[in-house]
Amino acid sequence: MVRQELVARQLDEQIAARYPVGQRLRILDVGMGQGTQALRLARAGHSLTGLESDPEMLRTAHEALASEPAGIRERFRLIEGDGRETGVHFLPGSFDVVLCHGVLMYVEEPDAMLAGLARMLAPGGLLSLLVRNGDALAMRPGLAGDWPGALAAFESDAYSPKLSASLEQGAPPSSLGLPVRADRLEDLTATLAGIAAPLQAWYGVRVFTDLVPNGEELPPADELERLLAAEDRAGRTEPYRRVAALLHLCGVRG
Repeated sequence: MVRQELVARQLDEQIAARYPVGQRLRILDVGMGQGTQALRLARAGHSLTGLESDPEMLRTAHEALASEPAGIRERFRLIEGDGRETGVHFLPGSFDVVLCHGVLMYVEEPDAMLAGLARMLAPGGLLSLLVRNGDALAMRPGLAGDWPGALAAFESDAYSPKLSASLEQGAPPSSLGLPVRADRLEDLTATLAGIAAPLQAWYGVRVFTDLVPNGEELPPADELERLLAAEDRAGRTEPYRRVAALLHLCGVRG
């Protein structure tokens, strides 16, 4: 819940900075998982296309969409497909916003996929990426007292989501628990510049709450709001955002 809420606030901020209030945007969510962000944006009036390769995730998204009002269902498309093959499904420049949240860590060579996502954007379009922070991989095992794990993390870009199986929205159930990649801010900044969607803003996500167990009950409303306020501020503030579990990067197509 913390991750989804923080990403929603940050994404809304970036959209508001680039588009007039009330403009209906064409949004593509690649590897949308259960569709949390996509449904939220559809409810706000935007036209959504969800691309998902995992049948179980896609079935969950269909079930969630079926309970929505007709107006939302009419402007929401669900497509079974791989985020590395967006060119098979869509024409270049088809979308104003492209989301790719919790997906890159399952792609061994992400640069080609990112270039394909950038091609889907209209000029001035927004590319939103949520990735595991490769510069802070030692934080989680270190804070948990796993010293061998912390020492190993300094030398690697791999990690296992088994410790937090639902951390990444787009992770198919079949992949949970498998070692996957993390990405570094410097590398992604260079990649975004190279695909003509240079980085415009970035945030840290889950600075203080990465060790909270999955399934933990939410605190009372007033405490939850303070928690979110602290996480939100840390995700925008140096040096805290650099040790966040996740990074939210926003590039804009030139």
